[in-house]
Amino acid sequence: MKKLLTFVLVCLLSVGYAQQSTLKESLTIKSAILGKDVRYSIYLPAGYEQSNRSYPILYLLHGYTDDETGWTQFGETQQITDKAIDAGDATPMVIAMPDGGVAWYMNSHDGKTRYEDFFVTEFMPFIEKTYRVRAQKRFRAVAGLSMGGLGALLFVGKHPELFAAAAPLSAAVWTDDEVVSNSTDQASWDTTFGDLYGKGLVGKSRLTAHYYQNAPIKIMETANTAELRKVRFYIDCGDDDFLIKGNMALHAAMIDKKIPHEFRVREGGHTWTYWRTALPEVLKFVSSSFHQ
Repeated sequence: MKKLLTFVLVCLLSVGYAQQSTLKESLTIKSAILGKDVRYSIYLPAGYEQSNRSYPILYLLHGYTDDETGWTQFGETQQITDKAIDAGDATPMVIAMPDGGVAWYMNSHDGKTRYEDFFVTEFMPFIEKTYRVRAQKRFRAVAGLSMGGLGALLFVGKHPELFAAAAPLSAAVWTDDEVVSNSTDQASWDTTFGDLYGKGLVGKSRLTAHYYQNAPIKIMETANTAELRKVRFYIDCGDDDFLIKGNMALHAAMIDKKIPHEFRVREGGHTWTYWRTALPEVLKFVSSSFHQ
């Protein structure tokens, strides 16, 4: 009897272990477009290793100065996602988290850095070939925080045919007035944005054609509205966040263009505490998109 109980216990422990999710950090993809290896982290839901099932995919983008481990470590993505799936609030999904460096997920004005091109033509196809992913619009979503929130808006705004849902959190969105009157000293502006838009730009000279091509508010005003309406948007920003004004302006622009979206303003600032509390809602939101 004792041996039988021991055997049953071992079997139960084995099953429990087999059903754990998997998190792999800092893997690499070789990019011809960027001319270097790019790191990424990947979350695979419980049961992935034991099945032949294909899963929906969420691309989760980090913020400025973070890397592919930002969401996995500070954001506690594995623990939060496991809990949401176990509770039935989220569907099992693959989550891919690339290193965006400080490229703001866009192509630079001079073409020297083409992160948007890398993401769409190299990274997404690589992930969806390497892992068992349902590579269709209705099973694909993108989310991110701060710089990553901007990236999510850019990818969906320019490529709405690729994504069912977007969930920018505390997105790095500014009004034109904020960009023109930015109080940051010129050296800091050039360090942060010079490679993207051009160094030495002051005042209204910052509002270049390239800037507008990568400004979410302008994209919402000028892009194909019919296509954007086919994407589900969840926008969340804290009431004490320094980016709240730009996010509210984005909300207003989407109202004017009659682009359906959910807009949340919760108590909090530009912090991991805020984003960790946002992630469960993001997972729930994109899961409802995958179920359509």
